[in-house]
Amino acid sequence: MSRKLIRAGIAGVGCYLPDRVLTNAHLEEMVETSDEWIITRSGIRERRIASPDQATSDLAVIAAGRALAAAGIGPEEVDMVIVATNTPDMFFPATACLVQDRIGAKRAGAFDLAAGCTGFIYAMAVGSQFISTGASRTVLVIGAETLSRVTNWEDRNTCVLFGDGAGAVVLRPSADESGILAFKLYSDGSKGPLLMMPAGGSRRPATRETVEEKLHYIHMNGREVFKFAVRIMEDAVAEVLDATGLKESEVDFFIPHQANIRIIDSAAKRLGLPMDKVLVNVDRYGNTSTASIPLALEEAWRGGRIKKGDNIVMVGFGAGLTWGAMVIRW
Repeated sequence: MSRKLIRAGIAGVGCYLPDRVLTNAHLEEMVETSDEWIITRSGIRERRIASPDQATSDLAVIAAGRALAAAGIGPEEVDMVIVATNTPDMFFPATACLVQDRIGAKRAGAFDLAAGCTGFIYAMAVGSQFISTGASRTVLVIGAETLSRVTNWEDRNTCVLFGDGAGAVVLRPSADESGILAFKLYSDGSKGPLLMMPAGGSRRPATRETVEEKLHYIHMNGREVFKFAVRIMEDAVAEVLDATGLKESEVDFFIPHQANIRIIDSAAKRLGLPMDKVLVNVDRYGNTSTASIPLALEEAWRGGRIKKGDNIVMVGFGAGLTWGAMVIRW
């Protein structure tokens, strides 16, 4: 006899953004660029940058603590910690283990998840399965990045895009019809070279040459990633909505990965969604990768925009290439 699956819901959200603000005016002094050029192509006006003594785990710990406080849950109740990141403190141990220790989640398992900028949606999907099967009751999902550490500040095409930050959610069994309704995850490794860090792993270990050639920074074919993102965002949202039986008109809020305002605008138009339903913060924080969706979610929740029963669609895309979408009823 099959067991009925438990629906996972969001019990609390929290975020953290570093204090330092890097504006377009600052970037004009660093590389050949202009405020107008950056805004026209990306919609970004400023971004947050971690201080020299802050690592990804430091940002994640603060976001996690705020999410637990919002949920009214102590760290001793956490069963699993999942950190989605592209910029771990180190290869090993996992950043999630460092977070687990520092927040005092003494009985929790912990692991990192790498799925590019789609990482938060992947981590939410994985975390929800621990809840759904009854293996865990409380799962802490965190998207955290210090992309400033892997950004080539001499490359004007990429250095204007990225920022640092962390967002976290607490997943617990839903007591009603709220929670994660459906998700869809995808990948296409053949397009991996479009967005990558060429060196530092087992394929090209760090050497003097790889450092001198700046192969430990983000390398991106922006034009091709743009075309890919515009196409797959619409498809992914259509498929995940189909899985729930919801129509585009029933979507209350759309939270896309905050990579580029032109991609966001295009996706909203293709889906027939007015911009007042689209949560946007790329202008203030830039592309924070795995942190971008939870940052937007927390901001909307804290601002009182999201109400009980609202249908929220999240969609992301990133290195891998990966992409995915999720529907949540608040």
